[in-house]
Amino acid sequence: MTNNAHYGQLLEYAVRRKGISLTELAVSLKVNRRTIYNWFESPYLKNNIIYRIGLAINHDFSVEFPQYFTSDMFSSDKVRSANEISTYADSSDWKDKYINLLEKYNQVLTTMSARV
Repeated sequence: MTNNAHYGQLLEYAVRRKGISLTELAVSLKVNRRTIYNWFESPYLKNNIIYRIGLAINHDFSVEFPQYFTSDMFSSDKVRSANEISTYADSSDWKDKYINLLEKYNQVLTTMSARV
């Protein structure tokens, strides 16, 4: 990669070449489409953004950014692990547990304030 490479353009090229819709990518990364467009327009991006997109689209960015990544960072195990984390994060199970915990906490607070 040359020093004058435009990071956003390289990302956009990889995403478009994979044929992944921007809506699908935005949902996968839990950002809005405007954020994706802003990234594409940015001449420089943080490594973690490039890495997250690489995992999301199953693309090895060590080719475009050898100074930041190695190809083993984008191995199929890493992609699978990222997808498992995303699936867990999408689960509403943790939300139900959190709400139940908050309700119990409020009950304890109510009981304690009634005693005072």
